Amino acid sequence: MADTETPGRAGFRNFNESTQEDWSIIARHFRAFAGGLADRVLAHLKLLDGDYGGFPIDRLQHSLQTATRAHRDGRGETYVVMALLHDIGDTLGAYNHPDIAAAIVRPFVTEEEHWICARHGEFQGYYYFHFLGADRNAREAYRGNPYFEACEEFCQKYDQAAFDPDYNTEPLGFFEPMLRRVLSRPVNGMMARAIAEE
Repeated sequence: MADTETPGRAGFRNFNESTQEDWSIIARHFRAFAGGLADRVLAHLKLLDGDYGGFPIDRLQHSLQTATRAHRDGRGETYVVMALLHDIGDTLGAYNHPDIAAAIVRPFVTEEEHWICARHGEFQGYYYFHFLGADRNAREAYRGNPYFEACEEFCQKYDQAAFDPDYNTEPLGFFEPMLRRVLSRPVNGMMARAIAEE
């Protein structure tokens, strides 16, 4: 039998039974949990450390180098954070890592930055798909999209170029403050609207 008398927990068995008090409790818990998002993202990003997958540098260094290149090129914080997290899905989404990264950053970045993150895998393929027997021009399916050139540029300038073991890459600690700022408040989606109404 469920313990419905526990303080600090809602007492319903289904949403039809829920009350304003239940949702006030849940909202308090959600705010506390959401406040730890940056810590969880940083912990997951660190899982890429030492994971080479055959590449010249490990996946964490690739992520840091992509973000470093974007930062040094004068990109804004949300863009740099997107660049930092663009491959964070590698560990859980071996077949769809851009989808995972895009889902994480979506509430916090512009529509263009989200689109870049979500599509970068197909655009990055321009540089190597033909070596694997795939169509290097798969990105052409998106030609005409208003963000096509932006994604093409992201891959050309920052992503495909970020496998240099000799590049002077900034450490994760350099990006942590901006990651915390960007992930502290959503600007898109239903939660952004809900927070704005508080």
